[in-house]
Amino acid sequence: MNKNHKKQYYIYEMHLPTLSILSFLLLFLAAIPCIFLELEITRTTLVWTILLMIPWLLFHELLHSFSYMICGANFKNITYGISLEKSVLYCLCKQNISKKNILVSLLTPFFLIGIVTYILGTFLGNEILILLSILNISGSVGDLVMFFFIVKLKEIEFSEFDNPLAFGIFTKENLEKEKAFGLRFMEKKEALSRIDFQKVRISKLSILILISLLLLCGFLLFLNCI
Repeated sequence: MNKNHKKQYYIYEMHLPTLSILSFLLLFLAAIPCIFLELEITRTTLVWTILLMIPWLLFHELLHSFSYMICGANFKNITYGISLEKSVLYCLCKQNISKKNILVSLLTPFFLIGIVTYILGTFLGNEILILLSILNISGSVGDLVMFFFIVKLKEIEFSEFDNPLAFGIFTKENLEKEKAFGLRFMEKKEALSRIDFQKVRISKLSILILISLLLLCGFLLFLNCI
């Protein structure tokens, strides 16, 4: 690759149709072992899985932020959000961080509350823990796509900004023709827009969706008690 005289941000955005297909594929693959585990999936199990799904995925984002900070990021530059209409819960690190930092952060939730808890749930025979782990594995598809793209790059820094579906790679290398499966190159910039530092942002539609889920789960639990 040709080198530029100065570093620039190469902006990549998630390609949601591709990621959706990969997510369903991961969901299917992760669910295959359940056929041999003889799990008892009752209505109560499903209801509690739905109730715990959002907190579980929020914990996924908290693990991202813990990893950022452990590897040197400043907490004041980390923001959180829920935008269910875009199918995302997110944690954004709005500062330049090292390649090692982002790679550790991307894999931590997938490994700890995906793979490890899946194995733990299997040994304990806990159907809810297994289902939550499968959901986390499926929901980690964006993290995995980013990991396999970033791991092959050299001499880069990583940064997120005000768009939860995009990120910037800061480097001297020319990445315009670098293949990025599940991502699409948007543009290159000398600086990123990191103006919105609201610590927690939840869209109005997300609030309505969360309330609807709680009402649905409450109704199903009521039916189960009759």
